[in-house]
Amino acid sequence: MNGLLAGLLLVIAGGAMQGSFALPQKHVKGWAWEKNWLFYAIFGMIVIPWLLVAALIPDALGVYSAVPRAVLLDTVLFGMGWGIGSVLFGLGIVRVGIALAFALIIALTAVVGTLVPMLVLHPEQLGSAKGAYVIAGLVIVIVGVAVCARAGALKDAAMAAASQTKGGFTTGLLICIASGLTSPMMNLGFAFGAPISVEAVRRGAGAGVASISIFAVATAAGFLINAAYCLYLLARNGTWGGKVAGAGAKNMFYSFCMGFLWLFGFFFYGVGATNLKDLGPILGWPLLMTSMVLVANFWGLATGEWKEAGARAKRLLAVGTAIMIVAMVVTSLALWA
Repeated sequence: MNGLLAGLLLVIAGGAMQGSFALPQKHVKGWAWEKNWLFYAIFGMIVIPWLLVAALIPDALGVYSAVPRAVLLDTVLFGMGWGIGSVLFGLGIVRVGIALAFALIIALTAVVGTLVPMLVLHPEQLGSAKGAYVIAGLVIVIVGVAVCARAGALKDAAMAAASQTKGGFTTGLLICIASGLTSPMMNLGFAFGAPISVEAVRRGAGAGVASISIFAVATAAGFLINAAYCLYLLARNGTWGGKVAGAGAKNMFYSFCMGFLWLFGFFFYGVGATNLKDLGPILGWPLLMTSMVLVANFWGLATGEWKEAGARAKRLLAVGTAIMIVAMVVTSLALWA
């Protein structure tokens, strides 16, 4: 019981960190989006995860050498698929804001990232009480997202005259949907890359922290996509330089904070999901996604994103948020079913 509760709390903590990772981006001054995103990716997808591997995984080279190449290849491919979703995620935030982008993308990510591992790895759970709670939770999440999406559409209409979003709502919506369909590949990499973690434990790594050996491979693969797109934009737009004198060190710090929050969100998720045993990628993933949306909605409101949205949009956002809290509770019940 204590292990399950600890796992649940760690997953939620990971979601809170990932729901906050875009917040430092609001303080970046004088850098184009692509420059900020490139340095965030360097810190969050390469530097921090591989430092953790060096610190926590004994004989890391031996681990990766011993794992079947097919497992490593699958993890890399899932990581690259996630990388596409990550780029689209950043673009979605710019166009529709933190709150709505998180709601749309994370709901789709929760559904795909939960159902695929369940159908492939544990199809027997579909007819069980655990499976019923998970599916019910996902359905409730979808309802909550639909309400939040309507709130976002109203916000976009109310704020269009002030030009506070880049691109139309329809364009932003399509970007978010595409991101939501590719972003869950990180959880697929975690689920299907489990032999890497198993080998790390066999060589002396702690069971909880061994999952970083999977995430480091997946994020490095995803980095290739993110970096390639950012470098393309930097070259095309000529945005290597900064427009605000003396802002470089601060911007670099904010990019590091983004990478730190994002990566450690996955790290906590990996530790928590391990405590949830074999069904961790199935039960933990929707909890991670839902807590991300709730925290992102909070920051969206706290930073004035919805200040001019109108009373109706704010009420709908509150209703959608409440529905997602219910979804989190329902999904959590699967842990003890």
